[in-house]
Amino acid sequence: MSRHTTFVAVGDSFTEGMSDDLPDGTCRGWADLVAARLAEDTAGFRYANLAVRGKLVGQIVDEQVGLAAAMRPDLVSFAGGMNDVMRPGCDIDLVLRRVTEAADRLAEASGRLLLFRVIDPTRRMRGAARLLPRITRLLDAVDAAAERHDAVVVDLFSARVFDSPALWAEDRIHLNAEGHRRTAEAVLCALGLEPEFEWDAPVPPPPPLPWRERAKAELRWARTHALPWIGRRLTGRSSGDGRAPKRPELTPVRP
Repeated sequence: MSRHTTFVAVGDSFTEGMSDDLPDGTCRGWADLVAARLAEDTAGFRYANLAVRGKLVGQIVDEQVGLAAAMRPDLVSFAGGMNDVMRPGCDIDLVLRRVTEAADRLAEASGRLLLFRVIDPTRRMRGAARLLPRITRLLDAVDAAAERHDAVVVDLFSARVFDSPALWAEDRIHLNAEGHRRTAEAVLCALGLEPEFEWDAPVPPPPPLPWRERAKAELRWARTHALPWIGRRLTGRSSGDGRAPKRPELTPVRP
């Protein structure tokens, strides 16, 4: 494994670390965990996280990729496109062009590019099977970019462990702390570090709830998460509107 001294993370809520909440109200996430582990072996290690929740891939390219490239990092991660894929009016051809543009620009400006094969939502979310043709094309674009740039690829799509609701927050869209912890370990293993645990080990299923409790949980989820999400889509708003990156510059990390 080559030693990295700088790491820049680019993307949306997945990379920002949404739903892995710290006591002070900030979010941590897999990228922070990866940075902390890399810093253990490298004096003066620095890390930036430009990701902002809710961003579409075009916004990621326009707002983050240039900044990340200018930092000339040893390691840069890119994950994006799923917010686009989940929208009914998705122009998948445009999405794939922007994904390819991001990968090409970041690879040119960095020592190593890190990409993701996105988590498969089709076995976990009702109605998600209709997204599979778009997701398959997104995976193909990531695979092509990885081959072109000899990138590190973290294959989360094939990991059945992410089918478990135990790895997801209440909104069912974002990973929880355990989901981010497992993703971080998957990244570190892909980068060649010695594994600390089996990140894709199955999660024991939770005990089944009585039907009345399940119905209450569904109603609470729809009221608290699904309806606001639909409302933002209909009005063109995003959960990241007006939100700045949590770590906009390369700064030291305390291991």
